[in-house]
Amino acid sequence: MTLLGRLLQFAHVLLVAACLAVQPALGIAADLNGSIPELAMLKDQDVSIADLHEVPITEASGNVYVITDEDIRHSGATDIPTLLRRIPGMEVMQMTGADFNVSVRGNNQAAANRLLVLVDGRSIYEDTYGSVFWMLLPVTLPEIKRIEVLKGPASAIYGFNAFDGVINIITKSPEEMKSNSNGTMLQFGGGEFGTIRSAAIQAGTHEKFGYRLSLGRDQNQKWSDRNQLALRADKFNVHTEYELSGLSKVVFTGGLVDSNRFDGQVFDVVHENSTIANGYANLEYKRRDFFLRGNWIRWSENRQELADPRLAPFVRFTDRDRNVNQRYKQDVYNLEAQHALELGATNRLTYGFNYRHNAVSLNVLDQFSRENRFGLYLQDEWRATDIVTVVGGVRWDLHTEINPTYSPRLAVLFKPARDHTFRLSGAVAYRPPNNLESHTDLRTVFPTVDGLTARGQGSQNLSPEKIVSYEAGYQGWFLRHRLRFRGDVFYNHISDFIVAVPTADPSVLTFTSVGKADIYGGEAGIEFLATTWLTGFANYSTLQLWQSSDLAAAGGLTQRGAPPYKVSAGLRGEWDNGVSGEAALHHIAAASYPVNFLFPFFAQAGGFTAPDTRVGSYTLVNLRGAYQFWHERAEVAVAVFNTLNDRHRENPVGEIIGSRVMGWLTIRY
Repeated sequence: MTLLGRLLQFAHVLLVAACLAVQPALGIAADLNGSIPELAMLKDQDVSIADLHEVPITEASGNVYVITDEDIRHSGATDIPTLLRRIPGMEVMQMTGADFNVSVRGNNQAAANRLLVLVDGRSIYEDTYGSVFWMLLPVTLPEIKRIEVLKGPASAIYGFNAFDGVINIITKSPEEMKSNSNGTMLQFGGGEFGTIRSAAIQAGTHEKFGYRLSLGRDQNQKWSDRNQLALRADKFNVHTEYELSGLSKVVFTGGLVDSNRFDGQVFDVVHENSTIANGYANLEYKRRDFFLRGNWIRWSENRQELADPRLAPFVRFTDRDRNVNQRYKQDVYNLEAQHALELGATNRLTYGFNYRHNAVSLNVLDQFSRENRFGLYLQDEWRATDIVTVVGGVRWDLHTEINPTYSPRLAVLFKPARDHTFRLSGAVAYRPPNNLESHTDLRTVFPTVDGLTARGQGSQNLSPEKIVSYEAGYQGWFLRHRLRFRGDVFYNHISDFIVAVPTADPSVLTFTSVGKADIYGGEAGIEFLATTWLTGFANYSTLQLWQSSDLAAAGGLTQRGAPPYKVSAGLRGEWDNGVSGEAALHHIAAASYPVNFLFPFFAQAGGFTAPDTRVGSYTLVNLRGAYQFWHERAEVAVAVFNTLNDRHRENPVGEIIGSRVMGWLTIRY
């Protein structure tokens, strides 16, 4: 069936489902005779990720979704990627018990590196490898206030690496964390595969001073072997703030994540075993329309760059001294500022800059690497009429390894009625080469082929990867804010993929910029309030992918692959007696991904079957039931991941994912 056919078919199904879902709400509406309590309405959340200041989500200039702290609690999820599965167009690929890849709209892959992730506006994207370690985020789940997700390029305001989109994880202030308790929260979750998720948080305020301290411990075994550890990580974070006046404050945050076991990353023919430590210190001055932020980040990693176990007898990866251990240390220094001006009653002008310095020591680079990035940006929000708003911006970026880039963005919002908004937008974004692509000096040894050694070397003649994106969307409220419908169509053109290619000497590989890909598709979904105790959602996303012949021939990580459609749905019930429950379903269609030629080349000699390039469809059903007591200060819960035990891979070289049962206890006092 064609893309248009699938969209039309789903629109029909969605309309029928919406009518059935809101029957109870229609009854309530009739009974209320036009008087609707606030608790009987879905709320329009305020978001800031697309416009750099808070606006209702229906008026955001980008495609924004929100995951709230209540969504996190009711899901029973042990990690953020599992939560992101509910958003249409988000693609999640679990490789091991520790390693996830997340991206947007057909652009996911092993070792994904095109999504910018922030915690309270601070980038946690690791520039040297281009990685996001989703299981090592410097925050515990109970500290999160909400997660804002912006789909689509956002380099115009966020700079490099905001290629597919941006995720900002916003944590609770000391006052919000304290809430109606003494500020202490203890949470422990334990279950199958040796899974532990624990957090201890203390928050408090005294006059103008507030603080939040947290400790966390995450641990679980491999999906493939219950007796082998996949992840063990300890977390410590501190957040302090001091109010200088009613309009400004100073915030200091810092912390450390220390993982002495991380099963990953897994990509291509590589299966790393790592120990990773990440420390940071952040200082901010904030007032209503201005902030100045500076931070330091330290990455320390010891990676065993191992081949996939099936290829281990035939392939070894080493540095120039034949050492398989990669010793990595990176210091990152950031300075950024932003200011906004209200120009009359119809214009808001926002401008800012950021500077980022990377200093990298890694034994598979050709030198000690220093990299500088500097960007200036400007965005204007013009309320042209009562029903038309135009948001336009541009950013100029400098980078040590490439020529300057210019990233424009334009969005037009048309709001013909109070609860209905149409949006047209276009944007350009870039991903610069990372340190490995520019400066790698890696050896691949083939012990069984007369000790043949191939060399990988970086290139300083690379262009940044570029995406040009166009999107049209609609959001509307129906049935007196008991039903929200969202629909979007998009077209992305990506060019200058950075790929590994042979040189004139076939034993030497380097990197070059090559190829094009077009990705286009659509998304549609509803959120509804059926009764005061029952809410739900359903959504569908679909896409088509075309790639140029030179990109397809390059193979490896650059060759595109994506499920042609995805369906998600969920129901949540909350009752006055403290009982709650949630069920979420995610169905992902089959897809094909590239597999390195070394697998079939050595399959016969190794006595194994090469991985199938096709990953079958799978269905995840996740359940949680809970009971609150002690005046809602304590909760016990049971959560089941992959309830139907639909055992599946999400990538040809990933582990087989099974099911897991968890028990949870949360206490606030």
